[in-house]
Amino acid sequence: MYLKQISLVNFKNYSEASLSFDPGVNFFTGDNGEGKTNLLDAIHYLSLCKSYFNPIESQNIQHEQDFFMIQGTFDLDGNEENIYCGLKRNQKKVFKRNKKEYDRLADHIGLLPVVVISPTDTNLITEGSEERRKFIDSIIAQFDRTYLEDLIAYNRVVSQRNALLKLFFKTRRFDAASLEIWDAQMIPLARSIHEKRKAFISEFIPIFGKYYRFLSSEKEQVDIRYQSDLGEGDFWNTLKDCLEKDRMMQYSTAGIHKDDLVFTIGGYPVKRFASQGQQKSFLISLKLAQFDFIKEIKKEKPILLLDDIFDKLDDHRVRKLMELVSHHNFGQIFITDTHPERIQSIFKEISVPVKTFTIKTANVVA
Repeated sequence: MYLKQISLVNFKNYSEASLSFDPGVNFFTGDNGEGKTNLLDAIHYLSLCKSYFNPIESQNIQHEQDFFMIQGTFDLDGNEENIYCGLKRNQKKVFKRNKKEYDRLADHIGLLPVVVISPTDTNLITEGSEERRKFIDSIIAQFDRTYLEDLIAYNRVVSQRNALLKLFFKTRRFDAASLEIWDAQMIPLARSIHEKRKAFISEFIPIFGKYYRFLSSEKEQVDIRYQSDLGEGDFWNTLKDCLEKDRMMQYSTAGIHKDDLVFTIGGYPVKRFASQGQQKSFLISLKLAQFDFIKEIKKEKPILLLDDIFDKLDDHRVRKLMELVSHHNFGQIFITDTHPERIQSIFKEISVPVKTFTIKTANVVA
């Protein structure tokens, strides 16, 4: 699978652009702020129906414009797939595959897998549990349609349950039977999601560990532990035990929407005890394991987007990462960097051709 061509209209800082790509390595260079990362984000949109860098849809429309449009042509197992994404201000986003509009965006997820490695990935370590849940969900949803549907349904049920708890607090009345209606819907969905997350983590950890050892050439023991309310007994009982707390807080305090991943190195939290270099190796290993996992499950190499990572890596880790690339473990790759000579030198050394695009104020020269 690879992206052959992409066209943009009014997307972020691009009034209009059209680019054709090689199935191997494609490199966007230019000064900071010129629009390199925005091209990666457009590719992410076509694959996963949303931005990787800005969740507020309207902010991805160019200033003073009323809409944006992204179109891409992919080669998928020798067949041409034309994907369209359009958004008008204050209207529903439109997604089309071969001119046929999707009824639900969820139906597109997983068709064109993609993995992003970006400086923003530090959020996986430094921010709250939501970031780590998103990481799990973004992987499983690309190969398990039922999981994605269960997750959407679960979040809808929790939202309704929370609204009811707020109503109880506001009216100073409590109706246990009404709450149990939502509990009865919440529990089977939570159990299904929990089992799939648990199974995924058990398969993911060995792949992650392999990449960490390769990238770091160090001997620390790294681990990922899945933490969930559903791993601590029957969920019915957990909801009952949390009922008074839920009523006081006016939201559901227990469930798979509170799940977390605990990252450790040498038995200690990565956030507090890992060096900057160890954290970088940890994050890149997570993403390479994500790539490997999706590739094995779907029997398709995801598109790999590398955003400005070479400025953030020492020479040792750059060489290790490029060693992987040179062994042809990856398919199509998109890279951004401000130093064209650095990228060209790296790929010349490993005899991998690169198609270069120079970006200046949202204008592209191939």
